[in-house]
Parts: sequence; C-alpha cells; structure tokens
Amino acid sequence: MTLNRRHVLGLTALTALAASALAACSADKPAFKGIDITGATYARELNLPDASGKLRSLAEFKGKVTIVFFGFAQCPDVCPTTLAEIAEVKRKLGADGSNVQGVFVTLDPERDTPEVLAAYMANFGPDFVALRGTAEQTTATAKEFKVYFAKVPGKTEGSYTIDHTAGSFVFDPQGRVRLFVRHGGGIEALQADVKALVAGA
Repeated sequence: MTLNRRHVLGLTALTALAASALAACSADKPAFKGIDITGATYARELNLPDASGKLRSLAEFKGKVTIVFFGFAQCPDVCPTTLAEIAEVKRKLGADGSNVQGVFVTLDPERDTPEVLAAYMANFGPDFVALRGTAEQTTATAKEFKVYFAKVPGKTEGSYTIDHTAGSFVFDPQGRVRLFVRHGGGIEALQADVKALVAGA
C-alpha cells in the first residue's frame, strides 16, 4: 500500500499523540521499587487484638504509611531482619519517621504469648504494634492477605518452625494497600517507597 503525504502526516500525528499519552500515564504512576498492588481486592481488612488484648484495625493507622508484616517471634532471620529494616527506615526518615507505623502479625499465637511479643517488639521500637489473634483469626487474616504459612516439624519431638510468605504490605496514609515488598530488597529501596508515600504518591 502506498502512503501519500496526508496519510504520513496523519500517522505521525497519531504516533506522537500515543507517545504523549503513554508518557502522561508513566508520569502519573510512581516508580516504586516494591511491587505495586494498588487497587488490590485483598489485604483490605485487618482486625486483630494486640498483645494487651485490645482490638486493633487498619483504620486507626490512617494518616500514616503502615507496613504490615506476618511472622513469628522464634523466626531466626527473615522476621527480625524485616522488622529491623522498618525501624531503620523510620530512623533515616527523621521527623517523617513518625508518619510510619510498623505492624507485626504473629502466625504463631500458640508460642507468641503477650509477654513474648512485648519483649520481642521492644527490640524494634516503642511504637511498633504486635497483633495476636486466635488460631482461627490468624488463618482468616492470612487468607485475607493471601499470606501462606504452615508448621514444619523441627529436629526434636514437639518442636516446629513456620514456613511463611516473606514480604511486607505497605499502606498509604489513606489506608489503601499500595505495595508488596519482598524480603531482601534492602533498606534503601524500602525507604524510597515509604518516603514517596509519605509525600503523597
């Protein structure tokens, strides 16, 4: 097919318009380091008691960037590393660190008693919140967040560890889930994403 000058000019204009539209879309969407799950139909509700027995929910953390992590206190590496990274991000953000809320949901309510959780969370900062439901509540909450977890028998009789999804869910100040951050991404990447959300991204 032969294209005349009018066709060429028309195609050029359409191409430029499409490129402009794509650029506008890219400009509107923040370049997060974590996995952008904005608009997800899961991880929308979290209603569990804290270590003192008080019922807590995501709604009360509105106004802050909230980072929710599922784990257990006897976790040897992933859990303490993740919580320490959240604490370090809060520190590095300076005054804006007060606008970041860390929330730990135990997947092991059998061993993670209120006393154990209080002592464990004290390692990461006084404003971290630990949530502990019943076995049924824990299962339902993990399902809501699409978090996998399973007991794995240990080396001695009666002992066990827990395999679980190793990642954090990050909510913006409006209470909307925005990111899933895999374990191992590093403090700098998490800090950049949290800083963007604090600023209103």
